[in-house]
Amino acid sequence: MKRYLIILLAFCLTTVQMKAQDRKVQNKPYIDLRPLHFGIHVGMNMQDIELQNVGPQMITLEDGTTMQQTIATDADKWNAGFSVGVLADLRISNHLNLRVTPTMHFGAKHLTFHNLTDLDPEGFPHEETQDLKNTYISFPVDLKFSAQRWNNYRPYLIAGVNPMINLTGKDQDFIRLKRFDTFLEIGMGCDLYLPFFKLIPELKFCYSLSDALDHNHANDLMDTNKRMYANSVTSGHTKMIVLTLYFE
Repeated sequence: MKRYLIILLAFCLTTVQMKAQDRKVQNKPYIDLRPLHFGIHVGMNMQDIELQNVGPQMITLEDGTTMQQTIATDADKWNAGFSVGVLADLRISNHLNLRVTPTMHFGAKHLTFHNLTDLDPEGFPHEETQDLKNTYISFPVDLKFSAQRWNNYRPYLIAGVNPMINLTGKDQDFIRLKRFDTFLEIGMGCDLYLPFFKLIPELKFCYSLSDALDHNHANDLMDTNKRMYANSVTSGHTKMIVLTLYFE
């Protein structure tokens, strides 16, 4: 019995020693104890929009006659944009923080309109394109759920809501988005504790909770030929992927 106790004690001592070897000197050991702190962040975004097509529609020509047109509209590629902003972080508990990160997003969405009733001699539909440029001011409010810190790493998850203001003015493009929108966002990241500051890479997914299309825009178009393209979709939900670097 005594021999087993000695073996168990030796195993425990060996385990503790191995753990001690795994441990490293912690940079900024008390940085997470601040009740409130601030920072800045920069990053890139990828914007997209999920469109619901209306299908066949009746249009009125300039001579007063009507005809049926079928136009399929799609956001056919992701465009990279730039994001920059500031951060305010409120500590709630050891593993929970409330974060507010006012941000400006610069980007665009590329749209392609396929007129399925207007075919060329080879049978391909006539196409129109639009670069839907957007500049957003966003006010995300997120909860940050952090794991236990290990050495100089601390992974976390975030979730929250993100009201946005679209600064893009009136124009004569096919489609225009509403001035205000609200996004649901979730993401993940990792706190990296460096000797002089904390660097945080984060990946976040944002999805619009409401129809983002300005349906009155078609009536404002001076070119009546554009209206059938503007009316080719019934709703649109904006999506965004944001890769951010925080400096705290």
